[in-house]
Amino acid sequence: MDLTKIVSISGKPGLYIIKSQTVGRLIVESVAEGKCIPAFARDRMSSLEEISIFSTGDDRPLKEVFMMIHEKMGDKVDFDFKKASNDELREKFAFIMPDYDEDAVYPSDMKKVFQWYQMLVDRNLLDFTVEEEKPEVETPEAQPEEKEG
Repeated sequence: MDLTKIVSISGKPGLYIIKSQTVGRLIVESVAEGKCIPAFARDRMSSLEEISIFSTGDDRPLKEVFMMIHEKMGDKVDFDFKKASNDELREKFAFIMPDYDEDAVYPSDMKKVFQWYQMLVDRNLLDFTVEEEKPEVETPEAQPEEKEG
């Protein structure tokens, strides 16, 4: 799952896909609307690949959290995150990520994670196939030649 070309732009709702890059600006496409707009160097952008969620251990990359949602809820978030109370958001987030840091992850963050997940799944932008690691092929070491004697 590659989230490097999907960005969140501070001050603009939703997510955007980087389409092209020019000097001093990017052309991005809204995931929700499909409209292309310019994003400038002054805009604060965060690639979803760089975002992580605070946990009681090591912080978890967002794509790992998306995998956890997929494993527990499938392709549809099983509640209305837009209307959910803070307590319900905390309960659902604890269900998918039991070790999240309760003091550092706010209900607004949880709502955004669920919203982004659903938006990306609905547009087929998340790939949950796990690539199997190919075992290393051992090359036979050169055997010393036996001398007849």
